[in-house]
Amino acid sequence: MKSAVSAKLQLTASMLIFSSIGIFVKYIPMPSSVIAFARGLIGMIFLLLVVLVTKNKLSLKNIKNNLIVLALSGAAIGFNWIFLFEAYNYTTVATATLTYYLAPFFVMLASPFFLKEKLTLKQFICLIGALLGMVFVSGVVKNGIPEADEIKGILFGLGAALLYATVIVLNKKLKEISAYEKTIMQLGTAAVVVLPYTFLTEDISAITFTTQSVILLFVAGIIHTGIAYTFYFNSMKDLKAQTVAIFSYIDPAVAILLSAFVLKEEMDIYGIIGAVLILGSAFISEINFKKVKE
Repeated sequence: MKSAVSAKLQLTASMLIFSSIGIFVKYIPMPSSVIAFARGLIGMIFLLLVVLVTKNKLSLKNIKNNLIVLALSGAAIGFNWIFLFEAYNYTTVATATLTYYLAPFFVMLASPFFLKEKLTLKQFICLIGALLGMVFVSGVVKNGIPEADEIKGILFGLGAALLYATVIVLNKKLKEISAYEKTIMQLGTAAVVVLPYTFLTEDISAITFTTQSVILLFVAGIIHTGIAYTFYFNSMKDLKAQTVAIFSYIDPAVAILLSAFVLKEEMDIYGIIGAVLILGSAFISEINFKKVKE
């Protein structure tokens, strides 16, 4: 019971940290692939330093036993970042977040087949409630279908969602490996996979580094990546995939609020209703009403 509570607290903390990444990326004037590479590299180095300082040991045996899954999930994380950051470039944080967080929906539908986890009626209803909430938050109810210029951003968001769902499912396949081991390997793999893509698609010599952009890159690498992913992956071993999926809706709800107050993106009554639906669905899905009654 205590381990489950601790896992949910860590998962909630990671979601709150993840929710602000869109704001930071908006203020980093660099290509998405460069930001993704820096994020993976800085996050990995930070965690290696934490391991050295705390004198924790990494098990090469555990890493070797899970190498294929770690490599696949790390690659998925790297391209997930690229797709998500591109979505931020082509549309608003609100719309990008909406499409990105169809990922938990994909996980819930896939978990009975790939993870043998039962999808209860209550969880399914809460999932529909969360999705309905995101429809309100997106502004679709008020403004209708997005304009043609936003379609590309939405497609990038959907691509990121599929990759994010893949990461969740793959991480449930990892066996006997610590949070540090899995996080360091996956962030390192993400950086390695993104690096050649960056050289092939970007003119590296044309990229300029300012004091602000460097600071923001380190914040994204250390806080939004090293710390947040450690919390995230450590929580997954004690929770079902459906629980992880539902709690993941905390991220978009907070992200939408931050985009409204920090980036001054419009936040009306529809957005407020959507945020309530999302957070309410996440809360209700985890409440065992029989135990509460007892």
